[in-house]
Amino acid sequence: MYNLAIIGGGPAGYVAAERAGAKGLKVVLFEKKDLGGVCLNEGCIPTKTLLYSAKLYDHAKGGAKYGVHAENVTFDFGKMMARKNKVVKKLVGGVGAKMKAFGVETVSAMAVIKSRSASGVEIEADGQVYTAENVMVCTGSEASVPPIPGLKEAGDVVVTNREILQLTELPQSLVVIGGGVIGTEFASFFSSLGTQVTVIEMLPEILTGMDPEMSAMLRKIFEKKGVTYHLSAKVTAVNGHEVVFEKDGKRETVSGEKILVSVGRRPNTQGVGLENIGVELFRGGIKVDAYMRTNIPNVYAAGDVTGFSLLAHTASREGEVVVNNLTGRKDVMRYNAIPGVVYTNPEFSGVGLTEDAAKAQKIDYKVVSLPMAYAGRFVAENEGGSGLSKVLVGAKYGEVLGVHMLGNPSSEMIYGAAMAIEAEMTLKELEEVVFPHPTVSEIFKENVFAFSGH
Repeated sequence: MYNLAIIGGGPAGYVAAERAGAKGLKVVLFEKKDLGGVCLNEGCIPTKTLLYSAKLYDHAKGGAKYGVHAENVTFDFGKMMARKNKVVKKLVGGVGAKMKAFGVETVSAMAVIKSRSASGVEIEADGQVYTAENVMVCTGSEASVPPIPGLKEAGDVVVTNREILQLTELPQSLVVIGGGVIGTEFASFFSSLGTQVTVIEMLPEILTGMDPEMSAMLRKIFEKKGVTYHLSAKVTAVNGHEVVFEKDGKRETVSGEKILVSVGRRPNTQGVGLENIGVELFRGGIKVDAYMRTNIPNVYAAGDVTGFSLLAHTASREGEVVVNNLTGRKDVMRYNAIPGVVYTNPEFSGVGLTEDAAKAQKIDYKVVSLPMAYAGRFVAENEGGSGLSKVLVGAKYGEVLGVHMLGNPSSEMIYGAAMAIEAEMTLKELEEVVFPHPTVSEIFKENVFAFSGH
């Protein structure tokens, strides 16, 4: 009998397993593929590894602006992909080592929930039955492929985030269907390496849900790098290498050596055995409460399978909430301070409310936007670069509601804003925080100071 059985070894599953094992629970973790899930094997880590290679290439080409001259700069696409594989393999091994260190039993097989009784939940994997007091379903998500006529017939011309990471040769042209985070990051990577990239987005702007002013700024930066965007455009068909779309009432076409479909992800709820015990679904994902509990006692869900906040760090935190409550620490999941990052060059990060979200919720707020150039370190390290930092606070109490940044290295700074929101810090309290000088993070302090004039 196990205290906790976890189905899925991604960021929700393996983090929960580690935390539970550290607290003395007897844990079994099922993963049918590789530990680490989509994030480590087909998403976050491999894409960021490649994006860093592209960023180094960008820096090398632009070194003259800093007095550093590198002649005839070239890159090796094969070596970039090989290094990506090496990084993934190393980190997957690290997750496995953690499981052993904390006494977690790992089963490399597909797991299916069979039944639930007074004695626990029964799970079958590789012909063996396992019984656990509690079960957490963390089966993640997969790329959503829309029913576009001709898409399937196009064969290996069409790729998702999984297949594009396995390319052995750099495509000369790439059409990206979808201007979300995944599509934008791949557009950044391939355009840096010289691929002709075209992005087709159904909505009026890319990166929906993030600060729209900065989304537009980032798009314009990439347009200068040669990326072509078609906004408010609906893809109607795929004919081999050709993508057909409607824009402004007109039919247009664009061709690409490869076509990347990145229009979102859908929860993996099939084949898990959820129906065998009556687990309720909601909008395609598993329905949970603030404690990550499903409608069935002792059955929990965390990560992308809930269909709510499809981010690796959200998944890990949800897994921690489950384990904390199982081990006597009351904990609830909060989503008001979940950072979102687009790892392009430049980076785009945000946490908390955008202005659109604040207006939709009828929250009275004040906002200050400043160019990143207000931070001396940014000027020193971003010759000719532009960026923006925006802070929203409550109009009455001055509590931080949202922070959004376009510029490097915003991904490494946004956690400070997340902490401020989580702690419900006010402008007055932030004024007393000492920031190291010179750092780009001082832009946050400059934003806070600027409110004194509003």
